Amino acid sequence: MIQKYRQAFNAAFTAEKYQQFLQELGKGFPEIPFRVAETPIFIPAALQEKLIAAGEEIIALIKQPNFKELTQKSIPAEWNVPNETGHPHFLTFDYGLCKDENGAVVPMLIEMQGFPSLYGFQTHLTHTFKSVFGIDEQLSPYFNGLNQASYFDLLKKVIIGQYEPHEVALMDLDAPNQKTAIDFFVTAKHLGIPVLALEEIKKEGKKLYYEKDGQKIQLKRIYNRLIFDEIGENTAIFEQSFDPREELDIEWITHPNWFYRISKYTMPFLQSKFVPETHFLHTLKTIPSDLENYVLKPLFSFAGMGVIIDVTPNDVAQIKDPENWILQRKVTYEPLIQAPDAGVKAEIRMMYLWPEGEEPQLCINLARLSRGKMIGVRYNKDFDWVGGTVGLMEK
Repeated sequence: MIQKYRQAFNAAFTAEKYQQFLQELGKGFPEIPFRVAETPIFIPAALQEKLIAAGEEIIALIKQPNFKELTQKSIPAEWNVPNETGHPHFLTFDYGLCKDENGAVVPMLIEMQGFPSLYGFQTHLTHTFKSVFGIDEQLSPYFNGLNQASYFDLLKKVIIGQYEPHEVALMDLDAPNQKTAIDFFVTAKHLGIPVLALEEIKKEGKKLYYEKDGQKIQLKRIYNRLIFDEIGENTAIFEQSFDPREELDIEWITHPNWFYRISKYTMPFLQSKFVPETHFLHTLKTIPSDLENYVLKPLFSFAGMGVIIDVTPNDVAQIKDPENWILQRKVTYEPLIQAPDAGVKAEIRMMYLWPEGEEPQLCINLARLSRGKMIGVRYNKDFDWVGGTVGLMEK
């Protein structure tokens, strides 16, 4: 994308150096179960400006006084958690890199979440890319003048706040064995907070505790990485720990309801040149005649599960709950990232932190490379120059 960096990186790249990079990346951590790409993306200033502008338009909607009213039906009744906060603490917006009618690179919104992403791992990934491949030090994954130190200061303010690190825990189902566990451990290393599986947290009255070295420690905050979709109907798991849907003496960072409010459900409310035409399926009076130009997505799924790419009238007719689906105009990813043998498609996730009493701040990014029909891992098996990476920009 920034040609001088792309050409220099590709010219110096070797398979041996990539293996060294992977070894360094995993040193001191459990094995990384997802594929990390061979290269970062070098984001030019013009694209950076468009990504920032697209995010500002979305945030304007989220900050509207009626946003909660607009999105109230997004929260499944069985997963509504009490004591919701006034705003989320994390925002992540995923954009496919495309070309407009004039041939200019343009980001198009694919997905959005009011839920944390790999806020720790992306710093570690950047550092390892730079140290192994000798990437120019003036290239940075950070926005708004942040560097690694000031970024972690902000992350600490959002996640730990006024509490002591031992009073705040990163929590997920079977946390140490999640696919994103390396992000958990990098975060814990920098912030000093424990990483706890759901089942390690116990309830007494309305208070939550965990044990360490035989001592019972009360939790004041949970840095929540638990997605309720992963639990499904297996709610018996709460009997061994606690039920998040109960009234509890705990602060959520971020509150679980925001996972639903800021999601595919939000996209039909957005009108922007950076957002593909999107409709709730049940609101359409007539189904478009050119269904081949649309994708059908379930509202309540994650990681691309259930998405129908090549839509037919029969697919639409088979949907029994159209209020839980969106029909979205297809986005054509452009193979803009030059691998040694061909162009590769890319998606960039813009990652924001939103401290209490302040404005949301764009901080860092995540990127994914793809040669498959979709971006996800299962669509890119047996390919190289695909997988998770990071976008680097000139300071």
